[in-house]
Amino acid sequence: MTRKARAIVVALCALWLTAGAAGDPADQLPNPAQEGRARHLFEEIRCLVCQNESIDDSEAQLADDLRRIVREQIRSGRTDAEVRAFLVARYGKFVLLKPPFDAGTALLWLGPFGVLGVAGVIVWRRRSRGIAADEPPLTPEELENLRRLRSS
Repeated sequence: MTRKARAIVVALCALWLTAGAAGDPADQLPNPAQEGRARHLFEEIRCLVCQNESIDDSEAQLADDLRRIVREQIRSGRTDAEVRAFLVARYGKFVLLKPPFDAGTALLWLGPFGVLGVAGVIVWRRRSRGIAADEPPLTPEELENLRRLRSS
């Protein structure tokens, strides 16, 4: 390995190692158990800007604000369920990466199965009718042309 390639590998490794420490240590909770709870909650809460990432993975400013709110809630002695309830009351159920199954989210959870069921019924009905049932049979000339094309 050349000196330049080795330097690139070392630089990439250093970048990778510092990526996990991107947050400001001053923001972290002094109690490791509380910080662990906060980190676990970060993985369950959706970044409202990115929408497909947790606030733990997001670099958006709003995700940083949500991390700060979670830490403040934990610092004040609230349970994980209370923190989630606070965020849902403030931002709606969409803030949870895995919203609970209830009347308000039933369509969200059952919708994909409904779409698959409807698609299955459509495919089944088309196949049971027969695809070629609407088309007239081939004439003797067309059959001869088909045989000729297959043999060549």
